[in-house]
Amino acid sequence: MLCDGYRRKIEYLRLSVTDLCNLRCRYCMPLEGAVKRERSAILSFEEIARVVAAFARQGVKGLRLTGGEPLLRKDLPRLIGMLRAVPGIEELSLTTNGVHLAAQAAALRRAGLDRVNVHLDTLDPEKFRQITRWGRLEEVLAGLRAAREAGFSPIKLNAVLIKGWNDSEVEAMLRFAAREGLILRWIELMPIGPGLEMSDRFLPSAWVRERLEEKYRLLPYGKRLGRGPAEYYKVFELNAVVGFIHAVSEPFCENCNRVRLSADGRLQDCLAYDESESLLDLLRRPGAREADLEAKILRMIQIKRPDHGGFRRPACNATAGMYGIGG
Repeated sequence: MLCDGYRRKIEYLRLSVTDLCNLRCRYCMPLEGAVKRERSAILSFEEIARVVAAFARQGVKGLRLTGGEPLLRKDLPRLIGMLRAVPGIEELSLTTNGVHLAAQAAALRRAGLDRVNVHLDTLDPEKFRQITRWGRLEEVLAGLRAAREAGFSPIKLNAVLIKGWNDSEVEAMLRFAAREGLILRWIELMPIGPGLEMSDRFLPSAWVRERLEEKYRLLPYGKRLGRGPAEYYKVFELNAVVGFIHAVSEPFCENCNRVRLSADGRLQDCLAYDESESLLDLLRRPGAREADLEAKILRMIQIKRPDHGGFRRPACNATAGMYGIGG
């Protein structure tokens, strides 16, 4: 069992396979995007599988592939097949913006991917273009259809709540999710990277709950849907489920069960802090043993912080935005 210094059980690894993205969401990535690295600067599939195996031997059971946009990583189904074969990994999921999902959903499912989350902040095509700077809503909707046809279930929609942009769509998004058999999750805008400049756009997830409760009965769902921190409610009238991720207004740090690994091999214990420790050199050091890798992981876990007070700190170069740490 992998535990940190506060006796929190670490069972969930979020793994970024690239920090590149084909969109430029205004709260996440600057217009110029991420700098494309040489292939040697990021973890190979074999190195990723080796790290995941080291985590699995210490008790990690859930793995989520993220980015940037993970579907930009070439031959991703091959990596999923490799990770599916790692003993101890029970849940293998992926978060995507959905733009390339229509073309890849079936292959991802065949390779062994269990679940998929799709990021979608609005149902308005023009708002979608504005938020993403050039995205096309119809591509994401096509990706959702393909994911359902491939057999993914449940499919979760991740929506960042942005005052003045999509706060008028709370009910419309919920009704869409209910109609399509999706689970909608509202995520608070986090003050990281470009999000630091948008503090005036912040709304707490409680604001959404209050709006919905004016019209619907929200009952505690009582079931765990994955290993993430979302708080779920059953919407009685719609026979739907809605989730809230309130990392800023109602922190859940005392129950944190995760760490993050960046595409270039940096192990980061908390979304809010830039300090990290690289595993890349160790993975490529001749003669390095698996015991050495496990020991380094354990040392990093032992200094995991008790909370995310780092949200109040300015971003550092290591974490220019959420895309750099598998947001």
